[in-house]
Amino acid sequence: MKTESVTISEIGRVKEIKKSIVKVEGLHNCMLGQLVAFSDGTRGFVMGFNESEVLVLLLGLSTEIRAGSEVYSKDEPFKIPVGNDFLGRVINPLCEGLDGKGHIKEDSLAYVFRDAPSVLDREPVSEMLVTGIRIVDATIPIGKGQRQLVIGDRMTGKTTIAVDAILNQKGKDVICIYCCVGRDYASFEKVVGTFKEKGALDYMIVVAALASSSIGEQYLAPYSAAALGEYFMYAGKDVLIVFDDLTKHAWAYRELSLLLERPPGREAYPGDIFYLHAQLMERGAKLSAQNGGGSMTFLSIADTLQGDISGFIPTNLISMTDGQIYLNSALFGEGFKPAIDVGLSVSRIGNRVQHKNLRELTKDLELKYIQYRELLKTTRLRSGASDELTGRLRHGEKIERIFMQDKNSPSPVPEQLIFYFALREGALDALSMEKCDYFKNNIFAFAKSNSPAVVDRLIAGEDMTDDDKKELKKCIGSFSHKMWD
Repeated sequence: MKTESVTISEIGRVKEIKKSIVKVEGLHNCMLGQLVAFSDGTRGFVMGFNESEVLVLLLGLSTEIRAGSEVYSKDEPFKIPVGNDFLGRVINPLCEGLDGKGHIKEDSLAYVFRDAPSVLDREPVSEMLVTGIRIVDATIPIGKGQRQLVIGDRMTGKTTIAVDAILNQKGKDVICIYCCVGRDYASFEKVVGTFKEKGALDYMIVVAALASSSIGEQYLAPYSAAALGEYFMYAGKDVLIVFDDLTKHAWAYRELSLLLERPPGREAYPGDIFYLHAQLMERGAKLSAQNGGGSMTFLSIADTLQGDISGFIPTNLISMTDGQIYLNSALFGEGFKPAIDVGLSVSRIGNRVQHKNLRELTKDLELKYIQYRELLKTTRLRSGASDELTGRLRHGEKIERIFMQDKNSPSPVPEQLIFYFALREGALDALSMEKCDYFKNNIFAFAKSNSPAVVDRLIAGEDMTDDDKKELKKCIGSFSHKMWD
């Protein structure tokens, strides 16, 4: 005899609606973070409790919910669907498709607010995540499993840094997740268009909670992205997640907290905003071999106001991440792009994750570049400058020229190695800016044609031998003669 399954759910009723917060009576057995459903199909999750009411955050926009509407609770923790079929899709924080490609088949369900891996489940970060951004890979190396902050004023290129890092993972077996929080539709569409144009959607997921989305979805988006990333991390994959941006996420939580009538603190943010982001950042990790050896790297974007990095949200995020990439609006105005201020940027993982060849060729590059920027301030007029000072300024100019890079054009490690080898040998010092740009754009193709064995060894990640250096020096010399002819 066939028996039908029975679902038991608790039924409550809406007492009051205050924008995205709904006060519900009658749900006596629900728990914090639990998913509930309204009679019109809109979902929400429990944010808190009063003496006789449950405070529910709406996950969506609804005009059908009224006082007296029914609310259904299944007494289950909040889970979202995850799986391999989400790759290549644009979804909302509830993992529903936004790209018109139909339903996405999940492999399993994952807790949205999962605990971070314990210390015993982790191992030290030891492998470099190559971003393809020369100034980052040379002076601020990022490791797989690291939490790195990208910080700066509006319109200084923070999103471009993150997008370029994602584009550079093509063919490197790294799953990328771009989490958009609170951005306008036009800028979001432009970013997704870049991913489509460069063929990046094949290995990535886009989680979108735009400015037009509900506050609940904007609050939930980073946690959903982390839950999706954890599915791949625990399967032994390397994952890169971009949170764009956590300043708007903090704004969303501030609005929610004021609607929940929680007391405001500094800059009107609730007292637990630090815990909120710290809980999220702790989920980034490099797992031990016993747990599959996967990793989840975070690139978190945050805004500053007029270059003030001592603001509440920026200082919070700086204290809970493993370093920051600081973008300077003055450098951006000078035309130096990416406008990264090397003096205020740091990677606390350090050079131990950097490729050996890259570490050898760039170990003093950061110091030389910072010294060049300081010299530049004091020697605007070079009349009467000594030959030594003029030489240092000329060398610093070439370092800066190598660091300058067009957006959406990541530089592979072998190409970077040739640039830095040429810098160390002083082969660029006598070149004009135009010839230096010509060198940047053409030397790698020339080396592949004239010294293929060395380039193949660099692509394979093998250590540079003395013979390799001699061959590279000869190749750069031949190219330089060709430029002067």
